Amino acid sequence: MRLATWNVNSVKARLPRLLEWLDEAKPDVVCLQEIKTTTALFPAVEVGELGYEVAAHGEGRWNGVALLSSVGLEDISRGFPGQPSYAGEPSDADGQAELTLLDEPELRTPEARAVGATCGGVRVWSLYVPNGRTPESAHYAYKLEWFAALRAAFAAELGLYDQFAACGDFNVAPTDDDVWNPKVFIGSTHVTPPERQALADLRALGLTDVIPKPMKGPHPFTYWDYRAGAFAKDMGMRIDLVYASPAVAGRVAGAYVDREARKGKGPSDHAPVVVDLD
Repeated sequence: MRLATWNVNSVKARLPRLLEWLDEAKPDVVCLQEIKTTTALFPAVEVGELGYEVAAHGEGRWNGVALLSSVGLEDISRGFPGQPSYAGEPSDADGQAELTLLDEPELRTPEARAVGATCGGVRVWSLYVPNGRTPESAHYAYKLEWFAALRAAFAAELGLYDQFAACGDFNVAPTDDDVWNPKVFIGSTHVTPPERQALADLRALGLTDVIPKPMKGPHPFTYWDYRAGAFAKDMGMRIDLVYASPAVAGRVAGAYVDREARKGKGPSDHAPVVVDLD
């Protein structure tokens, strides 16, 4: 099985590139993030012509995740038990929450950030972890709360599924080696001890971080900012991760970052991570 994860940064904007990449790389299961469309408007027909079933979970112009599979798609879960919703940032004017959805906390709908399914005997999750914005932001507290709920949900799933993989944009660089210059990120999200501890807590469930080959230079970065020629200078981060159960980690025959998909006209700011299982 060839398993891949890719933050496409809008499936509508990236559709021709996505279809070309699917035809060339031929992954069996693909986890997509930031599809930025509704579930109903996901281009299921177009990817279906390449042999993929689709489980999309989208809310419009923000967020959104999807699973594509050519080896079956069963037991679909959109979101996970206990997934928190985001209340918004406090208003500078009156200190009241500017809610992104509804005013009643119990009525808010969790954002479209997680979709899971069983594909070819492997329980696979596509995840788009909240960014966090700044350590002082309410979004940062939400990010840590989201991670804690995810860990609890995965603890339950790992009791049910031997073959398990959680893939996606985790918006955390696990170590200083996973950013191009640690000094640049001091005081920023993605590298703070609480965020890295949240990843460590996931790994403590028995999950392995499947580290891909970098394909250029010593670091397997997966994200490069669009600005300042960051990609050409390899000023990147490794934030797109594949966390695998022992049964799946033991099947890994190879893994790489597909930098070619980050090149050319109109790319995503992320590159796909591809993992081959024997």
